[in-house]
Amino acid sequence: MTASLPTAGTRRSRAVLLTVTCLGQFMVLLDNTIVGAALPDMQHRLHTQLTGLQWIVDAYVLLVAMLLLSGGIFADRFGRKRVYLAGVTVFTVASVLCSLAPSAGWLVAGRMLQGVGAAALSPASLALLASAHPVPQERVKAIGLWAGISGIGLAAGPVAGGVLTEAFGWPAIFLVNLPIGLILLLVGVRHLDESRNPNAPAIDIPGTVLSVLAVGALTYGLIEGGAVGWTSPVILGSFTAAAVLLAAFVVVEARSSAPMLPLRLFRQRLFTVSNAAMTVVGFALMGSSFFFSQFFVYVQGSSILRAGLQTLPVTLAMVLVSPYAGRLAARHGFRVVATSGLALAGLGLLTLGTVHADTAYGNVWWRLAAVGVGFALTLSPLTGAAIQSVTPQEGGLASGVSSTTRQIGAVLGVAVLGAIVRSRQAGGASFETGIDNAFFAAGAVTLVTAAVTGLWLTGSHPTAPSPTEAARALPKEDPAFGDAPVQGDRG
Repeated sequence: MTASLPTAGTRRSRAVLLTVTCLGQFMVLLDNTIVGAALPDMQHRLHTQLTGLQWIVDAYVLLVAMLLLSGGIFADRFGRKRVYLAGVTVFTVASVLCSLAPSAGWLVAGRMLQGVGAAALSPASLALLASAHPVPQERVKAIGLWAGISGIGLAAGPVAGGVLTEAFGWPAIFLVNLPIGLILLLVGVRHLDESRNPNAPAIDIPGTVLSVLAVGALTYGLIEGGAVGWTSPVILGSFTAAAVLLAAFVVVEARSSAPMLPLRLFRQRLFTVSNAAMTVVGFALMGSSFFFSQFFVYVQGSSILRAGLQTLPVTLAMVLVSPYAGRLAARHGFRVVATSGLALAGLGLLTLGTVHADTAYGNVWWRLAAVGVGFALTLSPLTGAAIQSVTPQEGGLASGVSSTTRQIGAVLGVAVLGAIVRSRQAGGASFETGIDNAFFAAGAVTLVTAAVTGLWLTGSHPTAPSPTEAARALPKEDPAFGDAPVQGDRG
């Protein structure tokens, strides 16, 4: 039986839906890269040190990483429209609170609330879009538009952050979310249709709580260790607590009938290696990006606006190259493309470790572009490899786990590379030397991972799934780099 053609009203409603979901994801992605440009101004006006800046970034990423999988399940169980609008509301209110923060501590609290909103908004927006396009081919096209349009937020962030911060100060980067959020709420309440999956799995509350506490305790120890002392009781206690909580998480997930992270998936070598590599991608990309604007402002003496423009090659390269990574993987295999991307990104980070105060920008931008191109080549193939290692019915879950591991890597990257910079400064080295060492460390870890994927990411040439399987297992975008899962019903 042939499918009926969509009516004009249906086309209009789908156009509104696509606009609303794209704009919501655009806002979330914009907030990732826009903050980096404002970090120097935050440090100056809030009188905070490197540790405070790390928390401003990691508080957001930590909550997104730990709640992303649960956000998709919430949307399926309680209504995608309801969860989407709730996420928009929380994110918008949190953005206003961030703009009004009188201290770094208050800003960190606001960023945590933003993370909660993003973890609900992002997967719900994609679930709404998928459920409105039941035909696989139409769904793939709609998700492609959603990913491409909303992904512009990544590239716009550094420029918008530099312009707004230079003109009005760092609070303006959060206030820009207010009109967007209000538009989304007004249009969404009137025009979005509700949908849900009555067969969605139960929410793994113990697993979610333990994962947040475990990664939070580890992050606290890594960020505060340089300031408090690595052998101090509070730091040793945080690392011990992280180990105990992680062990408890493993036990709970192994016994749960509906775990947020099914441990059995890691019995597949392809799944384990691809997710381990994805963790390193988050670690190296987010950890190094944390220092890009700070390098240009504090080491090379650029203005905040100019620094925002100078960091643009990374995100621009990712936006331009990412759409082609999947095609290259389909032709040459996941292993070849992912390994090449990791090697290019690792070499780019190593060359950034040799940049100094007097290095001309003409000799810097191509290093940043190499990092962006390299990581753009890894994201889709590594997610695709993880999806191929499981059954088609578990494709969405595998994509979600891949997104989560990358976000965890991002949290640890900011914490660990920041600890390297602080340790070098504590030893008498300059801030420039500390940043160079951080870039070297990120590059070395990325190159080692390239070697690992080259050796162990075997059996990873893409197969040709049916259109239904392709739509079901399609990698999704997330708030940090572009991939978020849709849990349960996908239309």
